[in-house]
Amino acid sequence: MKEIFLINISGLDKPGVTSSITDILTHYNATVLDIGQAVIHDTLALGFLVEVPREAESSPVLKDLLFKAHEMGVQMNFTPISEQEYDEWVNQQGKPRYIITILARKITAEHISRVSSILAKNGLNIDKITRLSGRIPLHAKDNQTRACVELSVRGKSDNLDQMRSECLQLTDELGIDIAFLVDSVYRRHCRLVAFDMDSTLIEIEVINELAKKAGVGDEVTRVTESAMRGEIDFTTSLRKRVSLLTGLDEKVLKQIADTLPLTEGAEYLFKTLKSLGFKTAILSGGFSYFGEALRQKLGVDYVFSNELEIKHGKLTGQVAGDIVDGRRKAEHLKLIAQAEKIRLEQTIAVGDGANDLPMLNTAGMGIAFRAKPIVRQSAKQSISTLGLDSILYLIGMHDRETL
Repeated sequence: MKEIFLINISGLDKPGVTSSITDILTHYNATVLDIGQAVIHDTLALGFLVEVPREAESSPVLKDLLFKAHEMGVQMNFTPISEQEYDEWVNQQGKPRYIITILARKITAEHISRVSSILAKNGLNIDKITRLSGRIPLHAKDNQTRACVELSVRGKSDNLDQMRSECLQLTDELGIDIAFLVDSVYRRHCRLVAFDMDSTLIEIEVINELAKKAGVGDEVTRVTESAMRGEIDFTTSLRKRVSLLTGLDEKVLKQIADTLPLTEGAEYLFKTLKSLGFKTAILSGGFSYFGEALRQKLGVDYVFSNELEIKHGKLTGQVAGDIVDGRRKAEHLKLIAQAEKIRLEQTIAVGDGANDLPMLNTAGMGIAFRAKPIVRQSAKQSISTLGLDSILYLIGMHDRETL
């Protein structure tokens, strides 16, 4: 009869624990059916699920392991596993798998408790919990920290949309972000990231800044906000706003372009993406004059946005060429992916406004970044608490893996 044991080891982490245990198991020709290890604050938690062959007796194996554990100063426990229990465990591997990512300035016990309760209520079991962020100093200011915990879960839920809704409600209540992703091969093999510009890559709406210089700030701001909430057609609103800028001196554009305030984490994110071989794009309903300035500053590969018509050094109040609206953003994303021979499942799109939704829904991973309520509710993922570089967590990257 086969003998299967779960071996749990805990104690101070030190070199040689795994080597010593597996050396003994090797002597008895044991098969390792599963293995897992975690180290929390220099404390080791190591587990082996092993099968001892019929010709070997379990008693000497356990005796030798316990002696070695005592010698190394670690605790060891054994749990016998029946063949039926093992078969049931094996059969669970066909269940759907998901990645739940919790992001905040600091993660509390309540955050994890509330999220795990939602998962349990919906029949999902947590297999693994991993901290992706670096270690947080005790006396660091909240606005200078970032924390991220990733939960690998499995199971079949009857209503994933309801669970997403519960998570979104929780983010509003606790001031955290919760990403809910299908665990697929594409998640860690994304190759293209496309960004909206205004209020995404930069902290301002450029057209509002131009309007202030032209003395029509309040009027343009009202139209901009209405358009971003999806209350009026984007193309109509853009033409209306640009018409109010008629006669503005071209020098004003350069003044604004030279002082564009980048969003938190933007420079670090682009530096990291570039080092990893990602392609990047700005797909914006804003203006190419400023998109090109960001291309130079951040090393962006593609820029598609609207062109302000300028004659004799003055804005004419017209947009040259076709309008880059929500539909065109999604089309450009597809065309760039096709040109770079990248599957859409390997693309990420990031934006904050209603006109970004077609692009967010087209990409493999659509992220509403510090977005309007209608966008957060419609996009599959959203980030509001941290900077743009937290996108790296959503593709499973640890802080130690980045620059």
